[in-house]
Formats: sequence, C-alpha cells, structure tokens
Amino acid sequence: MLGKQSLQFTCKPYIISSASIVGSKEAKGPMGKLFDKAGYDDMFGAQNWEDAESSLQKEALEIALSKAKLVKNDLQMVFAGDLLGQSIASSFGLAGYQVPHVGLYGACSTCGLSLTMGGMAVAGAFAQKVGCITSSHFASAEKEFRFPLAYGNQRPKSATWTVTGSGAFILSDKPGEQVCAVMEGATIGKIVDYGIKDSMNMGACMAPATGRIEPYQGNGANAKLMVLHKPSKIA
Repeated sequence: MLGKQSLQFTCKPYIISSASIVGSKEAKGPMGKLFDKAGYDDMFGAQNWEDAESSLQKEALEIALSKAKLVKNDLQMVFAGDLLGQSIASSFGLAGYQVPHVGLYGACSTCGLSLTMGGMAVAGAFAQKVGCITSSHFASAEKEFRFPLAYGNQRPKSATWTVTGSGAFILSDKPGEQVCAVMEGATIGKIVDYGIKDSMNMGACMAPATGRIEPYQGNGANAKLMVLHKPSKIA
C-alpha cells in the first residue's frame, strides 16, 4: 500500500490482449479507425437497446480472447459492469460463458474498476487469467438516467453523450506471446461531491475525484508514484 489510496503490485499482472467495439457515432469520430469493430446499426441485431449492449460485451470479449489465442475456459474469473440497473447488460451478455462473474458498478469508472479488481486477483495469485469488461450504450443510458429517446426530449447545445461501445481486456500472470501493458499498480478514488446537479454535465461530477488524491509521503523509488494536482473548485 502506498499512501492511503494506491496499491503497488509486487507480482505485476500483464495485459496480454484488449478489444473494442463501438457504435456508428463513435466510428465517425477522429479515433474511428482505432477500434477493432464498429456497428453501423446501433441495435446490433437485437430487439431492444439493453440487449444490444449485452451483445457489445459478448463480442468484445470474444475478440479479446481471439487476439490472445485463448478460449473462454482459460479464464478463471470475469470482472464486468455496465451502466444499467442490476448490471443486466453484463449478466445477460456473459451468461453463456459460464465463467465465475464478478459484477461491478462504477458508472464511468467501471473500466478502471474492472482492471483494478482483475489486477488485484492476478497479483494476489487468486487467478492466472481474468477478463475485464465494461460497456455503455447511448440509448439504454438515456432511458436509465434521463429520458427515453421515444420521448423526444430536446437536448441542450452542450451535453454529455454516453458512448455506445464496449472494451475488454485479458490479464495474465505471465506475459505469453504478446504484452500490451504491464500493471504497476492502481489508485482507488474517493467520493467527492461538489453538489453538481446538471444531469447533462456528468464530467463536472466526476472531475473533482481525480484531483482529490492524497500524495504518498515517501522517499526513494516508491516516491515516484504519480504527479498530483490540487483540486480546483467547480462553480
């Protein structure tokens, strides 16, 4: 443990594979060519938005496993989450894998949360290979947090837009044939509430937590943990 919020892994987990799948809006953006797969029908062949999000997770994990030349039975655990109530996108999307499933809910931090929990499992020698997955879908998130699209609600000129997409990672205790990255450690944030009430500006709700990180008061090699910034008050 470094300081009060950060972990340094003694046995470092390896990210041996990653995959991403996005919707039509994301595919048209400046990073569109960097994603593994893009769907130009945001229903992804499903009957409803929630089922569409489930298909995103399933396909992202399949791509990540394929890149790592693994099959589902090679995973000891899957850490997965989404934005929906009871994490139904993860539950229904990954049910067919029949791999021990740790359901997570960290809203926009779920990707980092899944990597943190998966990294702890591998670093602690509780698993050799784990999957870390998260997803969101613009239409299902609007139903959950704002207004269903069929309501025809008018959005302001500047508003948060939830990504339609899924990301998956495979963590391993050994490097294998390829290594995308090595996890040195993780920092777990605290809840910081500045009383932001604008549901169209979720960034303002989350930004303070990234600045409220207590520094590690050490010397030597362990003191190089991170660069810290004091939080600035949001009006």
